[in-house]
Amino acid sequence: MINITLPDGTIKKYPKGTTAIDIAEEISSGLARNVLAAEINGEVWDATRMIHHDSKLKLLTWNDKNGKMAMWHSSAHLMAEALEALYPGIKLAIGPPIENGFLL
Repeated sequence: MINITLPDGTIKKYPKGTTAIDIAEEISSGLARNVLAAEINGEVWDATRMIHHDSKLKLLTWNDKNGKMAMWHSSAHLMAEALEALYPGIKLAIGPPIENGFLL
């Protein structure tokens, strides 16, 4: 078992390999539907990545800056895949998402 510390200081025990989305679902199915990513010990993770050690957890939604950044980052990858399929040989720029999402 691992100890997961929630933002309010509550510590809960979970099996090793539990994911942030598993924890969100246990709290509320509505919350789980809104989770975009998670902060594990201050590092942004995919919400489906398994947690194997005692950790501090913050579930990220659209209301969190890092939640928005995770969504924009993932969306940028999807958009790039679509553009490569539509325009073979296209040259794509690299870089993180900007403050307000995409620059089009």
